[in-house]
Amino acid sequence: MAAAAEVEVEENVAVAEPPPQAEPAEPDADGRTKPKRPRQYVVIIENDDDHTFDYVIDALRKVFGHPQTRAAWLAMKVYTAGRAPVWSGSLEVAELKRDQVRTYGVDFYAPKPVDYPLGVRIEELPQ
Repeated sequence: MAAAAEVEVEENVAVAEPPPQAEPAEPDADGRTKPKRPRQYVVIIENDDDHTFDYVIDALRKVFGHPQTRAAWLAMKVYTAGRAPVWSGSLEVAELKRDQVRTYGVDFYAPKPVDYPLGVRIEELPQ
């Protein structure tokens, strides 16, 4: 048997703690435990008759970072389907993105400026 090595402990040293798990671990088929994946959320833009395509495309590009072609495709999907998922990730970031869409500003592309926000909501993705 090897001798146990002595470990010096320094005082006043910060020790990083592991991040908290979203859900408690549960055993898998082999009996080992593994942590559950953190919950994911999706931001959904809803269609209305007043906001213009250009406004929706601008919002998708600036808030979500979508390139022009992807933003145009998503805007068309919002229009044809009535709503479209445009981003997914953690709840905190989804809430931020939702709030950024809500405060994006007036749609000056419209013949009469539209001063209410796009319809936007957050839904939890199934695990």
